[in-house]
Amino acid sequence: MNRRLKSILQKTDLYHPLQTSYRAGRTWLTNQLYKLTYRPHKGPGLTCNFCGAEYKKFVPEVPGPDIAPAIQGNNVIAGYGQNVYCPRCLSKNRERLIKAVIEKYLPLAPAARILHFSPEKNLYRWLKHHASITTVDTAPRFYTRIDPTIRYADATRLPFNNHSFDLVIANHILEHIPEDQMAMHEIHRVLAPEGIAILQVPYSPTLPATLEDPEIDDPGRQAALYGQQDHVRIYAFADYLRRLAKAGFNVHVLNPEDLAEFRIYATQPTESVFLCYQH
Repeated sequence: MNRRLKSILQKTDLYHPLQTSYRAGRTWLTNQLYKLTYRPHKGPGLTCNFCGAEYKKFVPEVPGPDIAPAIQGNNVIAGYGQNVYCPRCLSKNRERLIKAVIEKYLPLAPAARILHFSPEKNLYRWLKHHASITTVDTAPRFYTRIDPTIRYADATRLPFNNHSFDLVIANHILEHIPEDQMAMHEIHRVLAPEGIAILQVPYSPTLPATLEDPEIDDPGRQAALYGQQDHVRIYAFADYLRRLAKAGFNVHVLNPEDLAEFRIYATQPTESVFLCYQH
């Protein structure tokens, strides 16, 4: 959609409803296509831990030629791979990983209070049956089909009291936020004293320093540098841990070896999980 048309639609309050309907329709058609084309691949091999479907392989997602140099050239762990989407329910590898980690490492009490940023459909629907969940985003109208009660929230100025949540999930959120250190501090503030935040981001295990330039405000350059038009950095692994610690978190990293048992769920084999404790 060109910028002028987008601006006109936003002024008439039609942009979000039209975009949401378009995305929903496209997702439905994509899902039907995958169900049909992956029918020959049904059978033992990989299992979706949301819908229970079994396939010998899942749907791949690889970076396009415009962003591949940023992703592959910097060895970014960003969710791309050969087994990303479940052909049946379209759950993504990073959703399935979070579910598996919560089930094994973070069993939810019935009264648990969860804050879920930019909620993924399958993960949100599973969580809402196990705890009290609040969802937020800076563009909440894009998510009303997932959670009609989603509310607006700026991660750098969260509208919640101290210690409001037992678990916070921000799955690939911080790389979008210029003032990420403020967002980390805010997440730490709203966590209960025994609370845990799962704060996943694209990161590079080989970059010597986080790749970012606050002066860049151009979607094309951001895509070329960081691998996505609305990303503002690629985190270096060690620097990401340092930033989390600076915000007050005690970080426990589940490395790929710790997570190997979850590969049956078609998770990304090289991804680590960042469990960030309030203290």
